[in-house]
Amino acid sequence: MNLFEELKYRGMVADKTSDDLVGKLNNEKLTFYIGTDPTANSLHVGHLMFLILAKRLEKHGHNPIILVGGATGLIGDPRPSSERPIVSKEVIESNFNALKSQIEELFGFKVVNNYDWCKDINFIDYLRDYGKYFPVPYMLAKDVVKSRLEIGITYTEFSYMIMQALDFLHLYENENCTLQIGGQDQWGNVTSGVELIRKKIGVQAFGMTYPLMTNSDGSKIGKSEGATIWLDKNKTSSYELYQFFFNASDEKVIDYLKKFTFLTKTEIDELETSLREEPHLRKPHKALAENVVRDIHGQKELDKALNITDVLFEEKYETLTLEELLAAFKGVDSIVLDESKSLVDCLVLSKLASSNREAREFIKNGSVKVNGEKEIDLDKKITTDEMLKGRVCVLKRGKKKYALIKWQ
Repeated sequence: MNLFEELKYRGMVADKTSDDLVGKLNNEKLTFYIGTDPTANSLHVGHLMFLILAKRLEKHGHNPIILVGGATGLIGDPRPSSERPIVSKEVIESNFNALKSQIEELFGFKVVNNYDWCKDINFIDYLRDYGKYFPVPYMLAKDVVKSRLEIGITYTEFSYMIMQALDFLHLYENENCTLQIGGQDQWGNVTSGVELIRKKIGVQAFGMTYPLMTNSDGSKIGKSEGATIWLDKNKTSSYELYQFFFNASDEKVIDYLKKFTFLTKTEIDELETSLREEPHLRKPHKALAENVVRDIHGQKELDKALNITDVLFEEKYETLTLEELLAAFKGVDSIVLDESKSLVDCLVLSKLASSNREAREFIKNGSVKVNGEKEIDLDKKITTDEMLKGRVCVLKRGKKKYALIKWQ
């Protein structure tokens, strides 16, 4: 496959502004940019699509620029349902610095900030040099604007597409950037940049969008029971990242393999056969999780994630550090003790049992484990002696119900 055929195979192309782009991607070396606003101090797995796409293009000789919008982040890309809250300049600047460091460290891409060229544009120049190229009917026809007309859209949000178009023009003039790539929901903003360059300079630039990534329930990828899966390993451990992708649904795992890994078509076809013929082995899920963690955080972090996974399976919790224990059970219900309590009370307080009677039944039936060891003593006390690393104790009821006891 040539590059564009590979992108299509992987489902990474939604729209393009011209068929001429196909030949340029296959045969030339383009400078392209992809933008994101600094709404947080870390990227999350929802950003992986464009980061992997940029890396894939870079491997074929193209030159990526990642624009982190210190200026557009102060305005806010209009959402279909409501206006974004205004974020302070201090927060935006801090987030930009964090994202710049993260992108450079994890992917090695050049990072630019549109605040650098937007901050000195005065209002009159903005209207004369850029605003006059945007007919109001053209702007009203954009999907995100149309979706907001009934509930209202401010002039601030309405102007966002002009600012993004200005970015493309600046990068074209200063970086020889001829291609802008964005998510499918950015099509209106992407085409606005292409049009501004055509009208103001009289040359052809290009735009391309990729499909937005979703979970099997249609929600945006990156959310797990309300918790964002960050690319900063200090906010989301490598183990959590591994588990997120290992637990991908069967309906989505092959799609994720195509988009989020650099495995070949032959390798992915073999994993798809395994999913169909021996689904219990979960080979595609394991390959997906391993490749993503290795590509993002390196082999050492993958080894750590695999070690935690093995330890949890074997219930040898004492071999983990306190940090690893807390990461492994992040999100699990927990209780805090400052004095000894009975195991019965702990089961009820941690919601592993609904009553003292039910707790005693679970213990008598042998379905309760303390730190991986079956406990059948109805008078068992949870004391500091049960605290791993002096801080935590793992309760388990049945095959999958866990709770964590923390000693204050």
